[in-house]
Amino acid sequence: MNDTSNWPTDKLTALRLGRRLVAEVPATRTGRRAFVDIAPRQSPRDSEAHKHGWVPSAADRDFRLEHWEYDSERIEGFDYDIGAVLVASADAAGESELTTVLADWQLSPRQFVYPWDSEDPK
Repeated sequence: MNDTSNWPTDKLTALRLGRRLVAEVPATRTGRRAFVDIAPRQSPRDSEAHKHGWVPSAADRDFRLEHWEYDSERIEGFDYDIGAVLVASADAAGESELTTVLADWQLSPRQFVYPWDSEDPK
């Protein structure tokens, strides 16, 4: 059974609608900032729905997780990717596997926010 009880309802809904979420995590050294983002994979169903002006909700989405670290002095500019390092990445097939990957990375679903509520440069 897929346990989604640790997810705030609004964040789980965002993921099911194909929206990205972000969590700031500790960086490996001073002068750096790090973020983990969860990007739901887009499906042919999403493409078809977008053509008709709507967004489908899907509890069976797959996800891509990426942990990036950036130079904190460049994070607000256009060149935020200079010196950026991909620390880790993973794919998760469904919400259950997503929860497992987050546990492996020692992250809680409650740490994630909408991108516009974070300082993630992407």
